[in-house]
Amino acid sequence: MTSDTNPLCSEEEKMLAGKEYDGFDPHLAMLRTRTRQRVARLSQLRSNPSQYAAAVRDLLGSVADNEAVIETPVYFDYGRNTHVGKRFYMHAMCVVLDSGRVDIGHDVVLGPAVQVYTPQHPLDPVERATKVVTAPSVSIGNNVWVGGGAIILPGVRIGNGVTVGAGSVVTKDVPNNVVVAGNPAHIVKHL
Repeated sequence: MTSDTNPLCSEEEKMLAGKEYDGFDPHLAMLRTRTRQRVARLSQLRSNPSQYAAAVRDLLGSVADNEAVIETPVYFDYGRNTHVGKRFYMHAMCVVLDSGRVDIGHDVVLGPAVQVYTPQHPLDPVERATKVVTAPSVSIGNNVWVGGGAIILPGVRIGNGVTVGAGSVVTKDVPNNVVVAGNPAHIVKHL
């Protein structure tokens, strides 16, 4: 760890502040286990509308309405670090590594197998061996459609009215009202 790290600060607090943290911390491991239990409960309650919305709220950090749908199977690191707007829809097999905060706006659709990553490991192999990680936040604006199999990397900001083509790898910020596609994703159309 760097010398500017406060030893009195928990690994979870460091993680959420975007600072270097120990991803193998026992408390963080316990939180990930709890999240897997909540995802299992969500899956069991999908056909029970009276309890499903509460299960979504129990999994995520915040949900703007009772219309959010998360199709399973799905994977979250923590769940509670992900915040979604109104009329959110997540198709099956999505992965959200939400060590950092993930903000998703209103009317967002994530296609099947979309992956959102916040953990960022050091490029230097010696530093990487220390197991130190950072987690830059990700934000997705309103009225966004992310096509199946797309990957959104740490620190990316996606604007409003964006379409991300299936299979794209979004490595940098995306402005409002565009279609991006490819690896790395680039603007293919202005809307």
